[in-house]
Amino acid sequence: MPLTNNDILKKLRVALQLRDDDIVEILKLVDFRITKAELGAFFRKEDHPNYRECGDQILRNFLNGLVIYKRGKKEEDKA
Repeated sequence: MPLTNNDILKKLRVALQLRDDDIVEILKLVDFRITKAELGAFFRKEDHPNYRECGDQILRNFLNGLVIYKRGKKEEDKA
């Protein structure tokens, strides 16, 4: 069974020891706003009534924000 975007997000959260607050801040780095409640829906089981599928856009923004979070902004972006 292939990994879903939700699975990838969960695995990265555990591997990098990120809290929900950290993920919200990472997404803010790329001007993507999300609440902790919306984020929590991605980490629920698929059969839970509040489960929400993590779309490509959210995962892409998270990964782009993670690069900035870990490395910092590029030199040309800092100016």
